[in-house]
Amino acid sequence: VDGVFKALAAAAVRGEEINLPGFGKFKVQAKPARTGRNPSTGASIEIAASKKVVFQPAKALKDAVNG
Repeated sequence: VDGVFKALAAAAVRGEEINLPGFGKFKVQAKPARTGRNPSTGASIEIAASKKVVFQPAKALKDAVNG
């Protein structure tokens, strides 16, 4: 299991999409820089651009969860 997680993480670092048939896919999305607000002070802050890993479940997994 640890080896699978390491392989998934390494593929995500390279920006590759990881597809697990019948389960879903993991992919990296780029989030652009934006202006946000500090909720306690209301001051504007710059939020840096970043990347995030998103999971999209396969139809088979969604059907199994929803009965």
